[in-house]
Amino acid sequence: MVEFHEKRGNAVFGVRVQPRSSKSAVSGPYGNALKVTLKAAPVDDAANRECCRLFSKLFSIPDSRVSIVSGAASRTKSVMLEGLSAEEARSILRNSSIPGL
Repeated sequence: MVEFHEKRGNAVFGVRVQPRSSKSAVSGPYGNALKVTLKAAPVDDAANRECCRLFSKLFSIPDSRVSIVSGAASRTKSVMLEGLSAEEARSILRNSSIPGL
């Protein structure tokens, strides 16, 4: 199960990224985090930007409200959703079509 917590009223959760994949998608749970496959290579912050875009679409919030708060240079990251509580994010994720959730 994906663990969400709140930081200053914003949802924060863990992500495990697999860059240079055939498609960009949320694959499902990865321990207490979400596994994400990204087409972008981890060069010039392209994979991080694509990761944020993917979550902005999933949670229906602007790109500017999604940020990587730790792990920018790592495959394991913490992502913050500004303006969404942990409970709201959990609910959206639960109602998504992502396998294994």
